[in-house]
Amino acid sequence: MNRNVVLGSALAAVLTSAASLAQAPAAQAPAAPSAPASAPVAPQAVPAKIAVIEYEQAAAATNEGQRSLQEIQQKFQPRKAQLDALAAEIETLQKQLQSAPATMTDDERASRARAIDVKQKQYQRDGEDASNAYAAEVQEAIGKIAQKLGPIVIKYVQQNGYTMLFDNNSGQQQGGGLTLMWAPGTDISQAVVDAYNASSGVAAPAPAAPSATRPRPAAPATRPGASK
Repeated sequence: MNRNVVLGSALAAVLTSAASLAQAPAAQAPAAPSAPASAPVAPQAVPAKIAVIEYEQAAAATNEGQRSLQEIQQKFQPRKAQLDALAAEIETLQKQLQSAPATMTDDERASRARAIDVKQKQYQRDGEDASNAYAAEVQEAIGKIAQKLGPIVIKYVQQNGYTMLFDNNSGQQQGGGLTLMWAPGTDISQAVVDAYNASSGVAAPAPAAPSATRPRPAAPATRPGASK
């Protein structure tokens, strides 16, 4: 199950629960006298109050989400360092081959080229493995937070009288984004993040060192140092 499915399921559960709770008072209210069969029922307009949330970003932006991401990044830092070292080695070998004297035999040149090709394939394979493993751990961590974020979203929507909730992430994941315009005040993402942080009791993680970069290994689109 990919991350989009996990987060989408979490939000769907939120909306279903919110709809059930919103309908509960009406079901408990005393039944009104039935109108005569001949009297038409006039349609009633229900004022809409729309909220927008960036559900995936909200889960990741919580203190708990930020802490989890930092822990995952630290875990993958050694693998990123290995990939960086391998990429540097490949680049060095390519430069040496390009600057080799014309007296180098064809067999020697071909042997060096094969050695570089082996390392390039290893780099691509290791990069893909690291990237997939990293994405899986991020998916699991953010998915767990998204599940716990649900009740906070329900509570906030109900307390503030919203009748509709849109997840802007789901539209973007389908390729088109939401075809809506909304006022800045209707985006409840930050308010939900603040509410979650207050209820979870998890402190904000310490900022990363200025020189640190996010260790997010991924296979390169082109092999390192490959000529264009």
